[in-house]
Amino acid sequence: MKIIGIVTEYNPFHNGHLYQINKIKEMFPNSLIVIAMSSHYTQRGEISIMNKWNKTKIALDNNVDIILELPFIFTNQSADTFAYAGLKLLSEMKIDTLVFGSETADKELLYKASKVQISNKEFDDLVKQYIDNGENYPTSLWKATTNLTGIDIKGSNDILAISYIKEIIKNNYNIDFLPIKRTNEFKSLEEKDSILSAFAIREKLKNKESVDGYTPYELNEYIENIDYDKLFSILKYKIISEKDELTKYNLVDEGIEKRLYESALKSNTLDELIENTKTKRFTYNRINRILINIFTNFTKEKAAQFKELEYIRVLGLSKNGKDYLNQIKKDINLPLYTKFERNKMLEEELNVTTLYDLITNNNLREKEIKEHVIIS
Repeated sequence: MKIIGIVTEYNPFHNGHLYQINKIKEMFPNSLIVIAMSSHYTQRGEISIMNKWNKTKIALDNNVDIILELPFIFTNQSADTFAYAGLKLLSEMKIDTLVFGSETADKELLYKASKVQISNKEFDDLVKQYIDNGENYPTSLWKATTNLTGIDIKGSNDILAISYIKEIIKNNYNIDFLPIKRTNEFKSLEEKDSILSAFAIREKLKNKESVDGYTPYELNEYIENIDYDKLFSILKYKIISEKDELTKYNLVDEGIEKRLYESALKSNTLDELIENTKTKRFTYNRINRILINIFTNFTKEKAAQFKELEYIRVLGLSKNGKDYLNQIKKDINLPLYTKFERNKMLEEELNVTTLYDLITNNNLREKEIKEHVIIS
């Protein structure tokens, strides 16, 4: 039996994700699918429009067998940090193949681009040179890779794919990888065969447009009502009142704290705050992550404290997933939780869920403490 791993966010789960799962089942009919899934905050610094328990239920309904929580500490981060935690979780589940969406879907090119970024002084020097010339980090990575290999890879999913492959190489994981061609780009607004990107679906929801037919379930029954005005008010208050302390928050450096303060004074919405703050060096995603760090009180001290994954939390299991987990659990090296435990890293998850409640007018804190693994 093939054990397939996916690192995902399902924000929200849509027809493209179902297409990926169906392709896996088509190629590997007897496979078992394990996912490492971000919870209430995503890798690009956004707030999930679905809570993690709803995402878990939907994943189980669509042929996923094991759902693992990818902790907040590693999700609201760079692609490399996100990939570290995702691959660590999946390696503990003894997956043999990692599957991911890809703009290029060229396994050889992705491997070559990944290999050149590891332990390569020439590559590191080039990245530093581009950054010194004012480029942001993702652009510097892309330019240095292209310079050394001639490979022009800059799609959002390909960047994540390279981070995944680097983790496999660096840790000598016994994991193969399989890119599946995306039907559209990450931020594409184009529909292809009833497949619309998660970004486009979220944009439609913001504009109060219909999203019927883009998900294999009734999306409106599951989405959270995120109060962005409340989020903006909290952020504006914190940025202004803590203007001399902003550098304590993770990712706040290079003088961006001054620009954040000035932007907060003149902005009236969250979108304005982001737009007024971002620069060529500080991208939209990076500003988003900074704002989430300020909102959740995630400091540089905490980031330094929590560098290594300390546990595995199982959110959902199918019958096959439960049987498989029972077979391998004696060989798992990290503590395995099927409910909330008093662990410092999990306490941080409780904290960010409590704040998620604040802007969704929900009561998930209690669910965070009491909910056991969901069995399908």
